[in-house]
Amino acid sequence: MLRYTLMRLGIFAGCLLVVWGLVYSGVVPRGLGDSNLLWVLLLSLVISAPISFVVLRKERDRASVQIVQKVDRVKANLEANRSQEDLPDDTARAQGQPS
Repeated sequence: MLRYTLMRLGIFAGCLLVVWGLVYSGVVPRGLGDSNLLWVLLLSLVISAPISFVVLRKERDRASVQIVQKVDRVKANLEANRSQEDLPDDTARAQGQPS
């Protein structure tokens, strides 16, 4: 997951440099008044999102598999703990003893 995040940040940083260069060379219009930095950041974000979606597809799928495996492991551990706690209580109830 960290690898995917770093790769996504790298694509954003690359887009930021390209957009910044285009804005300051006059190819892309500047923002209104003092909003130039915000304009460059927003434009970089809009451009980097679809690039990341296409380029990082395999890495995103790998991260997704890791997350699903981790969630499944946690669910299995919770279920095992729950059944461990319930077994003595169920046994005591079946024998008619107060818990």
